[in-house]
Amino acid sequence: MSGDTLRIDRSAKTLRTLALERMREAIMGFHFQPGERLVERPLCDQLGVSRSVVREVLRQLEAEGLVQMIPGHGPAVAKPDLGRTDEIYELRALLEGIAARACALTATDAQIALLDAALTNLLEAWASGAPVEVMRATTKFYETLFEAADKRIAWEIVTGLNVRINQLRSMTIASENRREPAIAEMTEIMDAIRSRKPDEAEEAARRHVESAWQIARNTLRLG
Repeated sequence: MSGDTLRIDRSAKTLRTLALERMREAIMGFHFQPGERLVERPLCDQLGVSRSVVREVLRQLEAEGLVQMIPGHGPAVAKPDLGRTDEIYELRALLEGIAARACALTATDAQIALLDAALTNLLEAWASGAPVEVMRATTKFYETLFEAADKRIAWEIVTGLNVRINQLRSMTIASENRREPAIAEMTEIMDAIRSRKPDEAEEAARRHVESAWQIARNTLRLG
């Protein structure tokens, strides 16, 4: 991602919202590396916005856990903490497993058709090789899953963690040889749901999370 690609077009959305979206994507796409300092003036030039907008965006990203303030150095891209990462994946495995089980038990044929369509979009995103598109399609798949499972409170919890989940997800997506196993794992989840096999659906959902969890853990330890 070049500096020019960060520049935003003015539209109905506020500059702050557009700049925030662009910075999130840049961090998750590793345009900015974990631990890298985020200096206001270059960011103003790259985004084409004022220093006040950049400061607001950095404050929001700090609240989301993507940016951290380093004493004496200022804002920098946050490095995921191994302990918190384990907790996030534990929650993901639990909640996604519950949702997959419930979906296999109670989802209507129409809801399963929507889930099939979401999986097709996800597979197309993987084929595109664009990590941001993969993350968006993955989020949409799980939103459809939790809705079909009627697990709305669980989805609210996941939504609250989504920024951090996506930061970790960007690491696993970028890892070597992740594409084919991920596709196989997601397909296994969908096959179990479609076949109305709740135990298999829950186990497949948990295995998928645990596979990504291992990649994230290894990446953080090596880093």
